[in-house]
Amino acid sequence: MNCPNCGAAVPPGSLSCRKCGGSVEAEAPARAATTGAPGPVQVVVNLGGSGPVVAAPAGPLKSKLAAGLLGIFLGAFGVHRFYLGYNALGTVMLLITLVTCFWGAIVTGIWGVVEGILILVGVLDHDAFGRPLQG
Repeated sequence: MNCPNCGAAVPPGSLSCRKCGGSVEAEAPARAATTGAPGPVQVVVNLGGSGPVVAAPAGPLKSKLAAGLLGIFLGAFGVHRFYLGYNALGTVMLLITLVTCFWGAIVTGIWGVVEGILILVGVLDHDAFGRPLQG
């Protein structure tokens, strides 16, 4: 089997190309052709070069509107970052707010509003797994 992205040879049973890290799952189309319904979708993201390949959880894409509004209204607590899967940044924002007895919420609140606006206008347009935000 060859990679649909770069054309490199891929061993049978592999889910990703070792050369470019692209997804080469061929079972889902075959399963859809035999059952009439698509199988579960799994997105595979290469985190750079020959680094690790992380499988994104199957499921619906995250909403751009929800992420933006969470950033604007609850950004001081990092809720929008948790929603998009950036748990480390969400934890940092939450800890800054809590450890400073909410004085840090001035900084993280502004940070959250700016990120919320950037999400709504499309500058920040993907989640932690590289999947695009919906709508």
